[in-house]
Amino acid sequence: MRLITLAIHTYDRALSVKLLLEAEGIPVTLQNVNLEQPEVSSGVRVRIPEQDLPLALRIVENPDIFSGAIAHATTPTSHRCVLVPVDFSDHSLNAAKVAIKLASARKADIVFLHSYIDPRLSGYVQLSDNLTYDVDETEATEHLIAAVNGEMSKFTDKIRNLMKTGDLPMVHFVGSVLEGVPEDTIIRFAKMHAPYLVVMGTRAAERKEREMIGSVTAEVLDESRFSVLTVPENIDPMLHNAPRNILFFSNLDQEDIIAMDTLYRYFTNAHATVTIIHIPVRTRFSDKAAGKSAMALSEYCRKTFSHFSFESVPIQPKSALQELENLQSEHRYDLLVVPNRRKNAFARLFNPGLAHKILFQADIPMLVIPV
Repeated sequence: MRLITLAIHTYDRALSVKLLLEAEGIPVTLQNVNLEQPEVSSGVRVRIPEQDLPLALRIVENPDIFSGAIAHATTPTSHRCVLVPVDFSDHSLNAAKVAIKLASARKADIVFLHSYIDPRLSGYVQLSDNLTYDVDETEATEHLIAAVNGEMSKFTDKIRNLMKTGDLPMVHFVGSVLEGVPEDTIIRFAKMHAPYLVVMGTRAAERKEREMIGSVTAEVLDESRFSVLTVPENIDPMLHNAPRNILFFSNLDQEDIIAMDTLYRYFTNAHATVTIIHIPVRTRFSDKAAGKSAMALSEYCRKTFSHFSFESVPIQPKSALQELENLQSEHRYDLLVVPNRRKNAFARLFNPGLAHKILFQADIPMLVIPV
């Protein structure tokens, strides 16, 4: 076994690196140590097997990720974070992978957030879709907190292992477990910490339709004043860091420019084709006027957002979702973008917004930008 020198440090620092690497299964040898007074040794060589060099470099460059001391933080470590609500399911893991790739490109931290409902209020303990059990009320809270912390540790360990193997880029992340109704907890956390982006996993369309009432993601889309990216469970997370074919739902007003600027800042390095469509909800635009406005918006965007190319497509309101399905079959969009106006609770109940409708009918990642 050929040994190579990974680094040269003081004895204390070399010993810390040795312990960190050995915790990850990498054998380490220290050389040039003064055995009588090791604490004053200088120039201590940290030597490892040559085949372990790639993993060792990832570890020493990101010691906080491999220290194991990050599973239950309650706040992000920087003002620039991507918030990922999780329920420890496979679609949560899928969303986490997408979020990590986005955060890595933008030098942001990740916050994994899980919420639980106090069993004294709910009458039962629910950790996820697959983990529900009844306990005596006097012990329920202790059982629940221990269980959700354990689930969060398992989830963050999965993420850490994917980073160790190089399947995911190195990104600093924390896990947060809070008590409360999921959608309320997510919105409250977002208001407190102003995340750069919220990334939420969703189920496949045929499963989402069965969960239309009470969908956490739908509630967050309606209430949140931060951009939300939804990631369907059947999407390959490795393919969606830089979308190539984007469908943008336009309101044909100045808020479209704000939403387009937000989209461009999220994917500055992407060379994407953006198709702008307008679904009229009122008769304030004639077909001719709407066409002119869409062309003017496209021309402005071409001049302003140089990495994107733009085109506009008319669409009829009565068959909007069917036409969307036809467009998707023809063009294979990898991202939908919806500027989303906030509605009051009564309006949301009887006339849900476009983002809400699309969420339940399309298996395409969707970026919802509040305007």
